[in-house]
Amino acid sequence: MAGASSDDTLKIDYVEFGSSDLPATQAFFGDVFGWTFTEYGDHYRDISGAGLGGGVHDEGAGPPLVILKTDDLDGSLRKVREAGAEITQGIFEFPGGRRFHFTAPGGVKLAVWTED
Repeated sequence: MAGASSDDTLKIDYVEFGSSDLPATQAFFGDVFGWTFTEYGDHYRDISGAGLGGGVHDEGAGPPLVILKTDDLDGSLRKVREAGAEITQGIFEFPGGRRFHFTAPGGVKLAVWTED
């Protein structure tokens, strides 16, 4: 995932799209937007050339997931929880880092990540 935050401010760093047809979505994004992709297995594609880091997964279509970056994942989890968010997926590892998902008051779904 691209970008880095030099302070404790969480910044938008990555956007993930869900797709019910990953090959069709990849072809559409490539043909229309000129984006290129790195394949991570059969179920995930990392997007390049979109102006912001991004990816596409095959876990079904839905709204994009905006992912924020932090240098202190545990501190960010604590801050998000104390501010009233519902943690929908606790901290987990993925290639390149760790992250968690939450729903903020008002229903906005976000995630926060940090590099390894």
